[in-house]
Amino acid sequence: MNLIESRKVLTKIKPYVPGKPIWEVQKELGLDRVIKLASNENPIGPSPKAIKELSGCLTGLNRYPDANATNLKNKIAQSCGLSEKNLIITNGADELITLISETFLEPGDEIIVPSPSFSEYDFGANLMGANIVSVPLNKDFKFNIGEIISSVTEKTKLIYICSPNNPTGTYLRRNELEQLLASLPKHILVVFDAAYSHFATSADYTDGIEFVKKEYPIIVLQTFSKIYGLAGLRVGFGIAGESIINCILKVKEPFNVNSMAQVAAAAAITDEEHVEKSKEVNRVGREQLYQAFDGLKLKYIESMSNFVLVEFGPKTKDIYHELMSKGIIVRYGNTWGMPEFIRISVGTSEENTIFIEQLTTILNGE
Repeated sequence: MNLIESRKVLTKIKPYVPGKPIWEVQKELGLDRVIKLASNENPIGPSPKAIKELSGCLTGLNRYPDANATNLKNKIAQSCGLSEKNLIITNGADELITLISETFLEPGDEIIVPSPSFSEYDFGANLMGANIVSVPLNKDFKFNIGEIISSVTEKTKLIYICSPNNPTGTYLRRNELEQLLASLPKHILVVFDAAYSHFATSADYTDGIEFVKKEYPIIVLQTFSKIYGLAGLRVGFGIAGESIINCILKVKEPFNVNSMAQVAAAAAITDEEHVEKSKEVNRVGREQLYQAFDGLKLKYIESMSNFVLVEFGPKTKDIYHELMSKGIIVRYGNTWGMPEFIRISVGTSEENTIFIEQLTTILNGE
């Protein structure tokens, strides 16, 4: 019998439940072919430049990685037009969210989170004993800037904005972000999660970096898991003013990003051909899915990301399980309190076609 008591704040924390890996579904259901459209991964794979560079670093794995990720920082700084002092490299953006919470939150502080959005924002706050103020998105799943601003109190420390937003695919316009930043007290940090920024195509979208350059109290989160196809290596980074970065560095572990991840990411960020190909596959794939959903008379949210949120109605859970039984892994919306929705990641043309065929069969009761 365990008599050791955990911290009381842990009663508020629910472990993150990731989408099932392909091998697990194959083993459970005895399937030879499984298509995963659940975790917003890059369907065409990792950057070829990253793969090529990885082979050259294997003989040095007996050494600890560069704690400062110097080479990777240099490549990112060149890419975004800022100093290396404006960067922090982390073990995925998830680690950075936790580090931000550990750096800035005290028990009783508040964070503001539009809802629905990425659950790790809540995790970091709960871990530190802070309170979460949820601001619902509008009926069309867009951000309600007025409600966010009116929710600010003297206890507010962080405001999270995921744009494009996971799981809705909607985004915050440039002028709306500027309005938000101009309206806030200077002691509040805006955490702008731009993990899906490369997929956004609207002219009024911003990845937030321009506001870092204007010295607003904002930190932009980025990842190598999506457009660069390095989800398995876990590399993320933050972009902010030097003083903000220096605060977060105080709680970062010294060897948090492994050597292989650093080498692969430094190569991937220079692979413009892979980035452009990934964007095009996603653009074409989104349109392929839209056309299918229109034909099936399904409501969906037009997305600025690499996934589409679709409304299926009261039988959504059954449809989710039927797709799984046919070897199609998607993300059931109950995760975000949306039991009548499913989020579908954009796959390759072939993967999308198979998904559409199986979904059509299910909806037609065949």
